[in-house]
Amino acid sequence: MVHKEAMFSTSKLTPEQIAALKQRAAEGASMSDLQRQLKEEFGHTLTYMDTRFLILDLGIELIEEPKPAEKKEEEKPAPEPTGTVVVTMDTLTLPGALVSGKVTFSDGETAIWMLDQTGRPGLDPDTPGYRPSQEDIMEFQVQLRGLLQKSGF
Repeated sequence: MVHKEAMFSTSKLTPEQIAALKQRAAEGASMSDLQRQLKEEFGHTLTYMDTRFLILDLGIELIEEPKPAEKKEEEKPAPEPTGTVVVTMDTLTLPGALVSGKVTFSDGETAIWMLDQTGRPGLDPDTPGYRPSQEDIMEFQVQLRGLLQKSGF
């Protein structure tokens, strides 16, 4: 036969113990802190649920720690114009690509470039919707061609 104890009653606490619990809660104690205090200082071993009900019965308000604000997407600093187009090749090629790399355009915007297995080019700018100038595209193509020839493609 399982013997189930009755729920803990606030009448088992002295007015001094109740005041001590309220003071501790006002100082920012958590539910588990109060449960520990009940056990270690007052000799009452309570379940978490009993502690919760006790706190409700006594009208103790726990101070909730403010949740860390969701980090807003970090704003990237505005690209700094360099005046030149710089093309690099990845040492580890992107999946599905024959060759890939990065490009920085003259206005400072960056993108990932790739050539797929059939030789079709792809350009994925870091800023959605970005379109490089015609002059930058032409310079990119010249540099890319030279880089590919040096690498044996």
